[in-house]
Amino acid sequence: MTDDRLSVRSAARECPDRDALVWEGATLSYRALADRVAAACEALRGRSVTRGSRVAVRAQNHPDAMVTLLALMELDATAVLVHPRLTEVEALALLDDAEPDLVLTSQGLQALASMPPGGAERGASYDPDAALAMLYTSGTTGRPKGAMLARRAFVASADASAANLRWRDDDRWLLCLPVCHIGGFSVLTRCVMARRCVVLLPRFDADAVLSAITRERATILSVVPTMLGALLDADGEGALSRLRAVLVGGAATSTALRARCASRRVRALATYGLTEACSQVTTQRLPPDGAPFAVLEGSGPPLAGVEVSLRDEAGHEVTVGAVGRVFVRGASVMTGYWRHPPLAGAWLDTGDLGSFDAERSLHLHARRTDLIVTGGENVYPAEVEHALLEIDGISSAMVFGVPDEAWGQVVAAAIVRARTIDDERAWRSAVKAALAARLASHKRPRRVCVVDALPLRATGKVDRAEGVRAFTPRLQPW
Repeated sequence: MTDDRLSVRSAARECPDRDALVWEGATLSYRALADRVAAACEALRGRSVTRGSRVAVRAQNHPDAMVTLLALMELDATAVLVHPRLTEVEALALLDDAEPDLVLTSQGLQALASMPPGGAERGASYDPDAALAMLYTSGTTGRPKGAMLARRAFVASADASAANLRWRDDDRWLLCLPVCHIGGFSVLTRCVMARRCVVLLPRFDADAVLSAITRERATILSVVPTMLGALLDADGEGALSRLRAVLVGGAATSTALRARCASRRVRALATYGLTEACSQVTTQRLPPDGAPFAVLEGSGPPLAGVEVSLRDEAGHEVTVGAVGRVFVRGASVMTGYWRHPPLAGAWLDTGDLGSFDAERSLHLHARRTDLIVTGGENVYPAEVEHALLEIDGISSAMVFGVPDEAWGQVVAAAIVRARTIDDERAWRSAVKAALAARLASHKRPRRVCVVDALPLRATGKVDRAEGVRAFTPRLQPW
C-alpha cells in the first residue's frame, strides 16, 4: 500500500478541521488548505505538470508557495527549490543545469494559489522512490549540485524527528527559515505528516518571531545559532522559554550560547545535518518534562534509521574522542546528485570532520575545506570560535587560516565585540590571557581584526568565503 502520509489531501480526510497553516493572523484548516491545493493541482495539470515533471519554485515564505509545494507533492512532481535571495546570475546557472519543465516565481505562485477551490478529487498514488525535491548545495565542492531527495527520504526523516520530539496534539511549528531551503522545507513535510500546524513568517525577524510565539502559541522553532543569539538578546518577556524545543542547526552551537539558553530555561537542542540527508542527521535528545536545563555538548546521537561513521584518511573508523571524516548512510539520505551516478545505498562522504564522545554524541569540528594546518598541526575553527565566544565582551567570531611562509598557515580571527571597549590594550591583553588558559599555543589566533558584523548567507549561516575575502586584508598581528 502506498504511504500517503506526506499528502495534504490525506491529512484533510483524517483531521479536516485541525489548523494547518497560520499566516499574519489568518488560519487555514487542513480542509481549506487541501481545497486550495486541489485547485492548484488542476492548474498545474493544465500546464502539463505530471508525475516526474521538474518544476522550479523560487519563492519567499508565503502561503502561495506552501500551496504550490504541496500541490507538487500531490502530483508526484519534483520541486526544484531555488533560494529567492540568489542573484539572477546564480539562479540562472541552477536553472540551466536543472532544465525544469516549468519555472514559478512569486507572480505565478500567486496565480496558482488563488484558483477557486473545488473540482472533483482525483485518485493518486505516490512513488516512494521518486524525487520529491531537488535542492542545490555546494556539498563537498565549491560548485553547486542538485541533491535528489526522494519521497521516502522525507518520510524517513520526519519519522526520525517525530521519535525524538514526541509530537503533542497542541504542537505548532514556527517557520522563519526559508521554505526553499532544506531546513524550512523539512518543517513543512514534517508538519503535514504529523497533521500539525505551521506558523509561517515571511522571514526571520527577532521581534516578529518572539511575538508570534506568544500570539500563535507556537511550541517548536528551528533556527541557526546567529538567529538564536539575536532572539536571546531581544527576548525580554521570556517568550523562548514557552517553547517545547528550539532546534539549532546549520553551524556549530557554542558552549556560551548553550549556557545562555540553559540560564533562561530555553530548551535548545543542537543538531547536525545537511541538505543531502533531508536536514537532520544527529540531534540532542529532547529530555522529559521537568528535566533540568543542563548545558549539553555535541550535536546529539544519530537519529533513528541513520548511521554515522567517522573515519581516518585510510578509511578506518576512529576511536571515541578522535577526529574523523563524517560519513552518513540511511533512508533519509539522497539518491544522488542530479546528473551524477546514484549513491545506491552507499555511504555519503559529507566532507565534515567530527568526533564522538562516550555517549555517541557527535561533535562537529569543521568542514574539511575549513581545516587549518599550521606547522603540521590540525586546528579546527569551531574549537577556537567556541573559546572566543566564552570570553566576556565577544559576541561572535569567525576563525580561518591564512598563508604563512614559516608555518604553512596561521590561525586568524575576525571578532565582533558585544560593546564598546574603553581600554583597547587592556582588553586585548585580557583576551590573550583567556585564550592562553583555554587553547594550546598553535590554536590561538596570531592575526586578528575587529569587525562590526560577520557576513551571513540567506540561511543565516556565516558566509565564510566572503568573510575570508573581506577580512584578510584587515588582519593585524595579535
